[in-house]
Amino acid sequence: MVLNLDFLTSDTAPDTTDVTAGSRDGELCLRFDVPSGNEFALIASGVREVMSVYFDRITPIPNASPFFLGTYNWRGQVIWVADLGQFLGDRVLVNTNQNEVSVLIVEEQELVMGFAVHTVANTEWLDLSQMLPPDRDLPVAMRNFVKGVYPTTAATPGLKLLDRVAILRSSQWTI
Repeated sequence: MVLNLDFLTSDTAPDTTDVTAGSRDGELCLRFDVPSGNEFALIASGVREVMSVYFDRITPIPNASPFFLGTYNWRGQVIWVADLGQFLGDRVLVNTNQNEVSVLIVEEQELVMGFAVHTVANTEWLDLSQMLPPDRDLPVAMRNFVKGVYPTTAATPGLKLLDRVAILRSSQWTI
């Protein structure tokens, strides 16, 4: 095995751009979709980790809110994992018959929760000044949690930017 250490003697400095400072054209956001195909984004500074979790590692809890898939041991801390699409009013549920699911670990102060989603697309810089107010056509269950919408094309409904604080602190979790 050959180990190439040329980077140690390089004259060029490594890129140390601060991704949390909003130094580009707006805020760094994580794009993802739920099983129905609706596309959403969260500001990346509130997302602690994106991971693929085997369903057999999520422990179902009887009589819990129907939004919850169960609990998961994340780095020694037991957290709830919820079907984010179902919470937002989508009728298509996360497919629990597959081996694993994408989970976004989201945090706001002392609250930590996992959001199960269909796929995680990428991160991109979104200019918050280009965001349009939420459309009145949004499902009622989604309205309180969408900060705004970025128009994409005429064929798609747009990228919805979610308010993670409103989601984490929602009273709907206790239903």
